[in-house]
Amino acid sequence: MNIAVLVNLRARKGSEGMGGLVRDLLPRARVALTRSLEEAREWVDQLRHDPPSLLLAGGGDGTITGLLNELRSQGVALPAIGVLPLGTGNAWARVTGAPRPHVALKQIAAYGERLPPLRPFSLVRVEGRVAPFAGTGWDAEMIQDFKNQLASAGPLKSTQAGLRGYLGAMFTRTVPRHLFGEGNPNVSVYNLGGSALTMDSTGAVRPVPNGGEGALLYQGPAGVAGAATTPEWGFGFKAFPFAQAVPHRLSVRVYGAGVMEATRNMFRLWRGEHPMPRMHDFFVERLRMDFDRDVPFQMGGDVLGMRRSLEFDLAEENVQLVDWRRLGRLLEA
Repeated sequence: MNIAVLVNLRARKGSEGMGGLVRDLLPRARVALTRSLEEAREWVDQLRHDPPSLLLAGGGDGTITGLLNELRSQGVALPAIGVLPLGTGNAWARVTGAPRPHVALKQIAAYGERLPPLRPFSLVRVEGRVAPFAGTGWDAEMIQDFKNQLASAGPLKSTQAGLRGYLGAMFTRTVPRHLFGEGNPNVSVYNLGGSALTMDSTGAVRPVPNGGEGALLYQGPAGVAGAATTPEWGFGFKAFPFAQAVPHRLSVRVYGAGVMEATRNMFRLWRGEHPMPRMHDFFVERLRMDFDRDVPFQMGGDVLGMRRSLEFDLAEENVQLVDWRRLGRLLEA
C-alpha cells in the first residue's frame, strides 16, 4: 500500500521522535516533518506525481484542514486519511476513535497491505475552502484567546496547553470581554438551497415552515453561529450533536443566549443536550449569514480574520477517514 505520513512539528505533540517512530513502523512510507504551511505545500506538490492511497496526518484539526485544502488546490485526488491526534482539540480524531499515535501506527502496520476500514465525511465549504466545521462568534474568539495565551506563557507554556489552557483562556479573556463589551452581534440567516429542515423538541427532523430557497430562517442575536458535518469541536465538546442526522445537509446552529447564560449552561452545551433555550438548529444545503458588525471567523480551528457576511455550502467531494474503532475491532478479532 502506498502510504504517506505528515507530522506537524508545531502541533502540541509533534516531534522528531514521532517521525522516527513512523519510519520504524512503516519503513516504506513517505514521511514529511513540517514546521510551516509552505513546507507542507511543497510536500503535497511532490505527492502529485504519485498520490498515496493512505495519508496519515499527525496534528490537530487545523493540520488536517490545511492538508485537505492544499490537496484540493493542487489537484491531488483526496486519498483516505488517517488522523493521528497530535494537536490540541483533535475533533476528527475523537469522532473516528483514533487511539494514541504510537498505537495507531502499530495498527496500520499490523493490518498489512490493505486499506483500513473507512468512514465518509462531508465537508463544509466557505470562500472556496473546506473544513469539518466553520463558524463565528465565541468559538473563534476562544481559539484566538487560547493561542494568544500560549504565545505569552513563556516557560509556563506547557501548563497552558490542552483543555485546561483552553478553559483558562475562556474564563479569563473571552467571557470578561463579553461581560463588559457590547454583547452579541445580530445575524440574519438566509436559506440559499432546497427547503430547510429543523430539529424539534422531541429530536425529530421536521421541515421549516416556509423554509424554501430565499427564506429568512433566523434573525436575532448570535453568540455562536456556524455549520458542521461532524459533531465535535474538540475536547469532546459536542457543538453540533446532529451533524450527521440528515445526509447531504449541513448542520447549522445559531445560539442566541448571552455569555452569562451560556456559562451557566456550559456543561449542557458541552454534552450537546437538546432542546436548549435560544438554540436554533437547521439542516440546509447552502445558506448565508449577514451580521450587523464584523465578527471573528474560524474554519477547522484556524482563525481566518473578521467577516461581515459568509456563505456556507456542502462541498461536492467527501473525505474518507480511517475508522479507528472498526480497525481496532478487526485486529482484536
